[in-house]
Amino acid sequence: MKNKFRGIAFLLTATIIWGSAFVAQSRGMDYIGPFTFQTMRGVFAIVGLLPIIFIADKLTGKSFFSGWKNPKLWLGGSICAIPLFFAANLQQAALVSVDAGKAAFLTAMYIVIVPIFGIFRKQKISAMIPICVLLCVGGLYCLSCVGVDRVQPGDLLLLLSALMFAVQITAVDHFAPEVDGLRLNFIQSLVCTILSSVLMFLFETPSIGAIVLCVGPLCYAGFLSTGVAYSMQILGQKELDSSTASLIMSLESVFAVLCGAILLKETMTGWEILGCSLVFLAVILSQIPLPRKKQAT
Repeated sequence: MKNKFRGIAFLLTATIIWGSAFVAQSRGMDYIGPFTFQTMRGVFAIVGLLPIIFIADKLTGKSFFSGWKNPKLWLGGSICAIPLFFAANLQQAALVSVDAGKAAFLTAMYIVIVPIFGIFRKQKISAMIPICVLLCVGGLYCLSCVGVDRVQPGDLLLLLSALMFAVQITAVDHFAPEVDGLRLNFIQSLVCTILSSVLMFLFETPSIGAIVLCVGPLCYAGFLSTGVAYSMQILGQKELDSSTASLIMSLESVFAVLCGAILLKETMTGWEILGCSLVFLAVILSQIPLPRKKQAT
């Protein structure tokens, strides 16, 4: 039970960072292109993760250099990086034309996809999970889509992004219990950054001056959103199943709205308050164990 609470705490921390990072990601599009943003975000994450890993090894008595020798670590990091590369770049490209609130809702639709993946992997899913997913989808709709009268081109990109995030969550669920979480995120970020840099040089013209102007959003999205939050995701998923983890991570949309109200002085509507309440209710219900049926003697 203690490990479960620790996993929930890790994932909640990650979702708070991700929710507030939508502001940084949207602001970043004022200065640089989406592929440049993702590439530099990854660079900031890699630079920030190395000293964290070194300090963590010192505290636990591990050797910094020998910790990289596990072949499964490199395999897992590379496999997790591929769907993350597609998910992050699709999301960032969509933010050029889609507002942050709606982007958060459509991205969070991985909560519907992850349990389906779990069924194909023959995982046992609590009977409460489908109810929680429905509550969560309803809440996210109230948060971001009430009053929206047209479909934007970026919406399809965000739905594809949600699919890729579901694949990444499933991959992390498989590899996280078997390898070092911080190193797994480092390799995942490294591979994702290399792939993003290819798109950056193919489709954009990166400018040092523009990157310098965007250093604030890049620091937040790189150090915190990619470096810290994805490490928290990996550590949290070690303690929880992927369906429960995805429900907790869907709070990202709620925190995105709350950060807008607190940081940008935006006023929350009645629909947004209802949406937050439904998502919180779904997450709480997902943590309540159902009574087991007594076997006949």
